[in-house]
Formats: sequence, structure tokens, C-alpha cells
Amino acid sequence: MPSPDVYYETSAGLHWIDGTVIVAYISGMLALGAYYNRRQNSVDEYFVGNRGMPPLLIGISLFATLMSTISYLSSPGEIIKYGPYMLAGVLAIPVSYVLVAYVIIPKFMQYRLTSAYELLEMKLGLEVRLLGATMFIVLRLVWMAVLLNFAAHALLVMLDLDEMWLFPVTAGIGAVAIAYSSMGGLRAVVITDFVQFLLLFGGAVLVMATVTIHFGGFDWFPTEWQPHWKKQKLFSFNPDDRLTILGVIAMQSLWTVCTAGSDQTAVQRYMATSDAKAARKAYLINSLASLAVGIVMTCMGLSLMAFFNAHVEALPDGESVYSAADTLFPRYISHHLPVGLSGLVVSAMFAAAMSSIDSGVNSISAVVMTDFIDRFRTTSLSENVRVRVAQLLAVTVGVIVVGSSGLIELVPGNLLEVAKRTTGLLVTPLFTLFFLAIFVRFATPAGAISGSLCGFAIAVVIAFWNPLFSEDSVTITWINPLAFTVSMSIGCGVSWLTHRPNTVNTPDQDSA
Repeated sequence: MPSPDVYYETSAGLHWIDGTVIVAYISGMLALGAYYNRRQNSVDEYFVGNRGMPPLLIGISLFATLMSTISYLSSPGEIIKYGPYMLAGVLAIPVSYVLVAYVIIPKFMQYRLTSAYELLEMKLGLEVRLLGATMFIVLRLVWMAVLLNFAAHALLVMLDLDEMWLFPVTAGIGAVAIAYSSMGGLRAVVITDFVQFLLLFGGAVLVMATVTIHFGGFDWFPTEWQPHWKKQKLFSFNPDDRLTILGVIAMQSLWTVCTAGSDQTAVQRYMATSDAKAARKAYLINSLASLAVGIVMTCMGLSLMAFFNAHVEALPDGESVYSAADTLFPRYISHHLPVGLSGLVVSAMFAAAMSSIDSGVNSISAVVMTDFIDRFRTTSLSENVRVRVAQLLAVTVGVIVVGSSGLIELVPGNLLEVAKRTTGLLVTPLFTLFFLAIFVRFATPAGAISGSLCGFAIAVVIAFWNPLFSEDSVTITWINPLAFTVSMSIGCGVSWLTHRPNTVNTPDQDSA
């Protein structure tokens, strides 16, 4: 059994040394943004880094962008509460890598785009392009609001602050990310993402290492199924079964492929590399990072569960390990890490939030600039003016995200469930537009639009079945598969009924 030591002694919160570490980290991010601000002389540089950035940086940036605070905060709590079944998601990585690297990326890299949605107009017309761009903007605005809300709540726990401080903390996180991303463009975003990845990965390792030292070894690793963990089924058609092993794999595979094949944050990074080979290498790096972090986050969750089971007196009053699962990670950081290390891991929390906000801000700005302003502008603007407009857009997007983050409080569920019931609604409907445009020769605008909108409607019904229709809820693993099935079925069906042989969509010569 563990014995009391420096890693268990509860502190009153973060030490001033931790605050100094956090301030130094934030200052470094702002300094990077200011440095790269001087290099922003064209929109091409601002949005795609002049299309020659190293695959290593792009791959890590892609991972840091898509992981975010949602994964960083929700994974330990999910594992503590329900068991390590989420680790099954790593089995989706090889499948998604093959599909993305060898099917999707080569298609996109045939074109030198700034916005992914330019491709939709080439294949299916302006209406589909505008729908895709709008869906992406809504998706990422909601996504950033969710992760900003999660990060702010975690910091309240770490700093021992009352709920009244939620908005000031939210605004502070958002302000820093908005500042450096709007100044430095994609190049600043990618480089800060690399630093932030090192911090968030290192933070998880630090937590696991200190628990290991506290236990004097790896006795924290469970050797039997915990009493509060439900038995996980391999698969089930019962909508009341929250998650299953195959359901997790399917959910993760679909989300990964659909995001990589339709989301501007991903496509923009492919376009920031020199060619398809470099983009494929970047995605391999992203996949390897996903594998490593998935394993580490699972082990960290198990270590935190063992620590608080051994020290139930360290839990909030009236709480159990099960009920407080989502707050145990931030609580351990602020109360049980040595001085200095707490500051590093809090910086990692900032990093997880800001690596997603900066990418979302930059990508939405790129879409608004390319798909709306440039597409409909009748007068020419100088490159310097266009860069300033892009920077103003970035600031505006960030302000909207900060202002709307409080609405996430209205969505029921734990961290993972809230994320899937909000950010997961548009992932497969958006991908439907690209799948039809690229791979279906008889696709039509009517088919693409109707399929995508019907898929979105089904996703909303599944995600909010409980408040809308019944006291029973439908598990979140059904959101993406059913939305995908409906989107594709209706999209292909309506396209088949409305296409004219002499005006078929001609995606690529090898399309089916």
C-alpha cells in the first residue's frame, strides 16, 4: 500500500512558482505570434505557410488540433468511470491511416486549394460549396466553445475558484489563443502546436510517473475488473447499451476518416505541405502520436483511479471516485503534484485548449475569406489588405467562441458525451458532400444537399433522443454510423433519381 509522501500531501492549490511557469508559457506563445506576424505578407503565407512546411510539424499540429482539451480532459474520467474499453479506439488507427493516407489525401493533393470547399464547387456547384463551408463553420464554432468550456471548468478546479470566475477564465484562455493565432497565421499555429503537444504528452506522463513513485512501483495498475465498471459487450443492437467494443472502434474510425476527409483544419494542413508524399508522411506522424497518447492517457486514468481509491479523503466532500471522475485529473494536478510540476501540467491544459482554438480560428478565417469574401468580391484588394482582413476575421471568430461557450452548460452528460452530442453532429454529413463529389460519378447537387441535411437531422435526433422523445437515451456510438448510413443512402438515391447522363459529375478518372 502507498504511504503518505510529498505526492499525497494536499496543498491549497497552485504555488506562485506554478503561476510563474504558466505565465512564462503564455508569454512564449504570444512572443511566437508576434515574431511570425512580421512575416505575414500574403494570404497564402497566412493560411497555408507558403505550402512548404515540414511533415513532422504538420503531423504533430494535426494531432494537437484534433485531440484538444475534450480528449485530454474526458479520457481519464471516462476510463475511471467506465473502464479501459476506450483503448479499443487505437485499433481504428491502422484502418483510418490506410484510408486517409492512400485514398483521401491523394485526391485532395491533386488541387492546390486554400479552402477544402473550393473542391465542392468544382464538382457539384456553388450551393454545395456554400453548404459545406457553412457546416464547417458551425461545426468548429461549437467544437471550440465546448473545449473552451471544458478547459475553463478544469482550471476552476485547479485554481480553487468559484463558478463566478468561469467567464473570466474562459475569456483569458481564448484571448491568448486568439492573439498569437491572429498575429502569426498558420505558421505560428503549427509551431505552437508542436510545443503544446510536448507539454500535453509530457503532462500526462508526469502525472502517471508521480503516482508510480507514490505507490513505489506499478501496483496502481488494476489486475481485475473494478466493481463499478460495467461489463463491456463486444457489440449490441440495444440502444440503451452505452458503449461497446466494436461500437467504439466504428465510432472512432468513422470520426477520423470523416474529419480527415472534409474538415478544413485537416485539409488545410495537407495543403501546407509540398506534395502528396509529404502530406502522407504528416498523417503517419499524426497516427503514431494518436497511438502513443491513447496508451498513455489510458494508463494515466488507471493510475488516478488507484490513487484516489487509496486516498478517498482527498476527494471532494460527498463525492466518490465514480461521481467525481471527470474532475480527478485537474484535482490531482493542483493538489498532489510537486510545486513547479503543477505549473507545467496546467500549462499542458492550456496547451490542449489553445492548440484547438488557434487551429479553429485560423481555419474558419480561411473559409470565410476564401469561400465568402473572395468568392463574391467584385473589387480587388492588395495582399496587405487581405492579410489584415484575415487577421480581423480571426479575432472576430475568437470573440464569438468565447461568448458562446457558456451555452454548452445546457447539454447533458459527462465530458465525452457532451462532446459527441455537439461536435459529432456535422462530421459525417459534411463528409457526405466530399464523398459524393469525389467518388460518385452520378452525384448531383440535390443529392448531396438532401443527403447531408438528412444525415444531420438523424444525428440530432439520436444525440438528443432523451430530451426530445423519451426518458431512455440512445448511446452516442450510434450517432456517426446512423448519420453516415442515412447521408450516403439518401445522397446516392436522390442523385440517381435527379442526374442526367449528359451532365454527370466527373470527379476523377478512377472514381467509382
